[in-house]
Amino acid sequence: MSSTVVAPTLNRYSSTLTQEVTNPAAQAMLYGIGLTEADMSKPQIGIASTGYEGNTCNMHLNGLSVYVKQGIQANEMVGLIFNTIGVSDGMTNGNDGMRYSLPSRDLIADSIESVVAAQWYDGVIAVVGCDKNMPGAIMAMARLERPAIMVYGGTIRSGHYKGQKLDIVSAFEALGKRFAGNISDEDFKGVVQNAIPGAGACGGMYTANTMASSIEAMGLSLPFSSSYPATHEGKQEECRKIGAAMKRLLELNLTPKEIITQKSLENALTIVMALGGSTNATLHYIAIARAAGLTLTLDDIQKISDRTPLIADLKPSGKYYMEDMLAIGGVPAVMKYLLKEGLIHGDCLTVTGKTVAENMAEIPEIDFENQKIVFPLSQPIKKTGHIQILYGNLAPEGGVAKITGKEGERFDGIAKVCEHESEIIDALAKGEILPGNVIVIRNAGPKGGPGMSEMLKPTSAVMGAGLGDKVALITDGRFSGGTHGFVVGHITPEAFDGGPIALVKDGDRITIDATTRQLTLHVSDEELAARRAQWVQPAPKFTKGTLGKYIRNVKSASEGCVTDEA
Repeated sequence: MSSTVVAPTLNRYSSTLTQEVTNPAAQAMLYGIGLTEADMSKPQIGIASTGYEGNTCNMHLNGLSVYVKQGIQANEMVGLIFNTIGVSDGMTNGNDGMRYSLPSRDLIADSIESVVAAQWYDGVIAVVGCDKNMPGAIMAMARLERPAIMVYGGTIRSGHYKGQKLDIVSAFEALGKRFAGNISDEDFKGVVQNAIPGAGACGGMYTANTMASSIEAMGLSLPFSSSYPATHEGKQEECRKIGAAMKRLLELNLTPKEIITQKSLENALTIVMALGGSTNATLHYIAIARAAGLTLTLDDIQKISDRTPLIADLKPSGKYYMEDMLAIGGVPAVMKYLLKEGLIHGDCLTVTGKTVAENMAEIPEIDFENQKIVFPLSQPIKKTGHIQILYGNLAPEGGVAKITGKEGERFDGIAKVCEHESEIIDALAKGEILPGNVIVIRNAGPKGGPGMSEMLKPTSAVMGAGLGDKVALITDGRFSGGTHGFVVGHITPEAFDGGPIALVKDGDRITIDATTRQLTLHVSDEELAARRAQWVQPAPKFTKGTLGKYIRNVKSASEGCVTDEA
């Protein structure tokens, strides 16, 4: 391939002339890694893998990266694999390791940006698995003016025990059943040992599958990337196709900033709403938009939710897993249907070099008669989106609720305040969480946590204890995509910054109303003022290291928790 197809702003290490004139040492090092003289005129493509052995979501990604490299080389380019970090959300949920989960998103973005920009790679392909890998990779791509493609490592297959399908949430819910005395020791062990059968990201419409599906809809991965399970033969085939797709992007000089637009962000969030995706998508798409120089607010997300029915019966609130989607046409079939119904913008460019509408032209239409995973708009599970943005005297700058309709749309209860999620587990074990409680977990925000931990362990334990329809939970932390129940997170301002959630006391009455989108603390203004006068900001839990730096730099949840803005 001629170097003339590459953006003229890229002063490529792969240009022989550039190396001889400006940096012969760099050219010598490229020879040292095994490149030939013929390779020196080829585009160099960085392949960023978040693979590591300690997490089922990521354990196979280094292997997939090799297939990507083979596809790159088959298309007369040089593929160069490098690694970035990952943090397992499933393994860190419920312990202090979760503090590092959300910060890892920005570390991933920073590290991919650093390698690709420093090495002057002509393009970048990110091979990603667990939750924060994907938004981190897309944020980096948005910062870099280079063609880029994301490859999703794929969803995990479901586990099985005594005829029941299982996933990671099953293990957490089994803990709640154990507290309630509703599961034997043998069956508890059986669930834990059989919930996760091998490679792939958590199997429901949790955060990983939410982000993979919506990034595909946004146009930065190939069609079906989010639908192939990790162990499906289609996943290897997809990796090998990436080379031809990257070659096409270089020829067109098509970069992520031409793909990430206001319209394509709307496409992504429309898929989130239609499929019942994770509340984490709100954080991540605000951050992605900011990285691309665009504006996306919580109110913009609410508008998309208002016009997009929930039509997929997927875990955690539904019955089915991501692995079941492929049999009915995968995410492309849903996109084609939503395009036909006018909910998706068809003129957005994608990494195929074609528009969304062009990509959908040959996709078979979804069959509503012979499957019950995805429903027509005329028979939705919920007439509007499940993600609702709440305001009120408890959340002046917003909070994010996940209301599928199965939980009801209003909860009025009495506050049970916890300063750490571990207190919920202790209280459940002692029978101290009662029907009618609004559990308040605070000082769990981006700064106060720090790291804005997910509350999958307490919410799953609540569900397992049989209290899922009897209590609500609010927090300035986050929720896993696996969370279901009457929950509100991302409450801003957070407690660490003196937000009203810091002033709640046991016994206060709280109303969560998804119909009016209000989160109300029934305490007089005078009483709140008196409590505020006595409030003292807690000392930061960390002053040095990654988390100390995160506390100093992170924006609020309503601003996407970005760390690269003044």
